[in-house]
Amino acid sequence: MTGGKLTTHVLDTATGKPAAGLAIALYRVSGNSHTKLKTVATNADGRCDEPLLAGAAFKTGTYELVFFAGDYLRAQGTALPDPLFLDQIPIRFGMAEAAHYHVPLLLSPFGYSTYRGS
Repeated sequence: MTGGKLTTHVLDTATGKPAAGLAIALYRVSGNSHTKLKTVATNADGRCDEPLLAGAAFKTGTYELVFFAGDYLRAQGTALPDPLFLDQIPIRFGMAEAAHYHVPLLLSPFGYSTYRGS
């Protein structure tokens, strides 16, 4: 493999459907410093139209994805408490080699899970 890439997708486990229109921010983390690299939104399939990082933009290191779940859940018209149980969901992870890293989010109003996918 000549380089790595980072991808994600979001599934709404409460509805059994992709989470379309969910905003995601990507940060590079160094110590206590966060550098925002981009903000994207999921498409109708709950995926991003392009990899979050690929080619020359891909570098090993520590990153954080922040999923704006609260905004998505409110837009769905879901009955939610105030304050929300889940609003912004940060997932910090490391990429140690130039490979494909896939960091999906399985989301409901009261829980979430993630894993290293393929």
